[in-house]
Amino acid sequence: MANREKLLNRTLEEVMGDRFGIYSKYIIQERALPDVRDGLKPVQRRILYAMLRDGNTNDKPFRKSAKTVGNVIGNYHPHGDSSVYEAMVRMSQDWKVRMPLIEMHGNNGSLDGDPPAAMRYTEARLSKISAELLRDIDAKTVDFILNFDDTTEEPTVFPSKFPNLLVNGSTGISAGYATEIPPHCLSEIIDATIMLMENPDATVDDLMTFVKGPDFPTGGIVQGLDGIKKAYKTGKGKIVLRARTEIETLRTGRKQIIINELPYEVNKALLVKKMDELRLDHKVEGVAEVRDETDRSGMRVIIELKKDADPNGILNYYFKNTDLQISYNFNMVAIDHKAPRQLGLKEILEAYIEHQKEVVTRRSRFELQKSIERQHIVRGLIKAISILDEVIRVIRGSKDKKNAKQNLSESFGFTEAQAEAIVNLQLYRLTNTDIVTLQEEEHQLDETIARLEGILNSGKKLISVIKKELVEVRKKYADARRTTIEAEIEEIKIDLEVMVAAEEVMVSLTKHGYIKRSSLRSFSASADDTVAMKDTDHTLFQKQMNTTETLLVFTNMGRYIYLPVHEIQDRRWKELGQHIASLVPIDPEEEIVSAIPVSSFEADGLFITFFTKLGMVKRTKLVEYKAQRRSKPLTALKLKKGDVCVTAFITNGQCDLVVATSMGYGLRFAEEEAGDVGLRAAGVKAVQLKSGDTLAGGVALPSGSSLHLFIATDRGAVKKMAIEGQIEQTGRPRRGVQLLRELKTRPHHIVGVAFVDRSDRIVLGTDKGKLCSVLSSDLRVTDRYSNGSFVLDQDEDGTVIDIWTDVKQEAQQDN
Repeated sequence: MANREKLLNRTLEEVMGDRFGIYSKYIIQERALPDVRDGLKPVQRRILYAMLRDGNTNDKPFRKSAKTVGNVIGNYHPHGDSSVYEAMVRMSQDWKVRMPLIEMHGNNGSLDGDPPAAMRYTEARLSKISAELLRDIDAKTVDFILNFDDTTEEPTVFPSKFPNLLVNGSTGISAGYATEIPPHCLSEIIDATIMLMENPDATVDDLMTFVKGPDFPTGGIVQGLDGIKKAYKTGKGKIVLRARTEIETLRTGRKQIIINELPYEVNKALLVKKMDELRLDHKVEGVAEVRDETDRSGMRVIIELKKDADPNGILNYYFKNTDLQISYNFNMVAIDHKAPRQLGLKEILEAYIEHQKEVVTRRSRFELQKSIERQHIVRGLIKAISILDEVIRVIRGSKDKKNAKQNLSESFGFTEAQAEAIVNLQLYRLTNTDIVTLQEEEHQLDETIARLEGILNSGKKLISVIKKELVEVRKKYADARRTTIEAEIEEIKIDLEVMVAAEEVMVSLTKHGYIKRSSLRSFSASADDTVAMKDTDHTLFQKQMNTTETLLVFTNMGRYIYLPVHEIQDRRWKELGQHIASLVPIDPEEEIVSAIPVSSFEADGLFITFFTKLGMVKRTKLVEYKAQRRSKPLTALKLKKGDVCVTAFITNGQCDLVVATSMGYGLRFAEEEAGDVGLRAAGVKAVQLKSGDTLAGGVALPSGSSLHLFIATDRGAVKKMAIEGQIEQTGRPRRGVQLLRELKTRPHHIVGVAFVDRSDRIVLGTDKGKLCSVLSSDLRVTDRYSNGSFVLDQDEDGTVIDIWTDVKQEAQQDN
């Protein structure tokens, strides 16, 4: 029963919440976040304190790191040895901390991410500047607490004679909090601290006259003054950090890029590997070799360029696509009054100044107390020497030390402390010179006591003491700024020529979506051979293009795919190619209707014109279709419910648009009548459709063209007719004129139209899979009232559902 009474009836949620809350508080306060006063996490503080107590200071020889790690684990930090050693190594790495707090002999890692040697091989000691963090720690300047097993004491914070949190920065992740504080230049931070002490109303802008921005141990260039200012005001901000580079011209006339400073915490070996991989994968053109020439004299990575390569373009590509340029996000969180806080520059310095005031006040009290006690003893000794004979007589007449002290107090009025000092006095101190020394000491003690009382009673004197000590630290340890600050973040522009080798290739796209590019050599070698293609498929687009150009592929759902030619897979001409869905995800039911090659989106006066099944026309400037993101299909035009895009083609502003409807009506109007609308617009009505009628096709007639209009019907009839004199230009949206003679039984329905010249070959496809090709030169020109001639039997071959121009012949003619 007694045991049962101790059990608590609580839910799992309550227990977990309570326990995790305790754990989180410990993680935040005692492990991952630095203290705003000395800028150290508990493990770092314990390492430095253990080294101090072990006498492992800068003026003594190095000692094995394992000894220090053992001391830290055994006395102050009961955790894994690897975590302690890693923290110790980091404090010694001059590419990670601006002012290393530990000096280490042996391999302590490298910029390439190499691991340090095991702690049994390396040796360490405190660095010179660590002495400034620890100075006056024994003058009761900071609070001490018992260690984990109550066998000794450890400090809760260091006196910290310089603002270490900002000078060395900090990084850490705890429960619900993370911190990322960059390193800074010691002299700038000290100057700002002094300014804030003298002028507590100083703004962040005032402080930034001294603190220009972060100062990373690896140097580099910081861009974005606004991000720095925001971070210093709020504790959060973003900057861009890039490598320091120079372009050198060799005697051969070729150029090379030299990288001699990297962004903070970037792994050099991985960076060089990534840059070389981009070269090998032909993602960047013009790079001959990337090599690391770093040695003991300094860091040096060479990007050797090919002849006539653009060094600035290549550098910009590497800035954008590798860690040669990175974003750095300030998140200045530290423990302030036992709680995590996000702090700006001024708040961190204010907390540091408050800490220094407390440290100097406590030290002054401690020294004052010692001085008063010593003054009391000195006065007793002076008095004793002045009546030396009587004192000796009283001591000689006493039984023992205790009796002697008692007799001195009773006979001459000495206090317990004075009597103790007198009986412990050595005989040689009774010379004439000693009284003079004691009188001088008394005078010095009077001055010291007055000075210390002045510091304790005057805030101004207190500040002057802190200022003097900060100036001494600056004079002793300050070095030049390493990182350059630039106000603006440079926008990186990459020319396509840098990424792609300009090459003429043959590009092919089939109706079913299979796309490929082949070298002209492969095309020429295979031009007469049959190309791999499914029986029901046909070539929709085939043309010679340059790898720096772009192919726009439009679908029946009013979307388009932006395909830079260099991203299309290089295949042999005989091969099928890859499906477009492997490049950009499209819906299974989505059909390709057109492909338009674009050499320049900035070309003046060019438009893309669309026709839809429900009789809409839309015309938009070509430049609108230049896309930045191309990982998925983009909207080309807005479609009404039940509508689909029938065709898309390029126009130059001077064309006439000719449309044909399924029921045999044709309309011709100037392309300006279609207007000029934005990317996501639906367009305007092109033709007035009868009930049940749809738009079968639309084409653009260049001004002054002598092309004929080819028409194919569902019953397998084809006709060729002239435009001029048959279809006059009118406005839109109208019904148009008859293109076929009306039949009461089994009327013809137009399946498709195309402009043809004498050499064109048109292919008709039926719902039964039958194909029939018609040569334009074999057809005579007829008028509007003819229904043409039959090339297929609908009953036997099936209904015609599609027509297309044989583009293979076109491509061969072009070449």
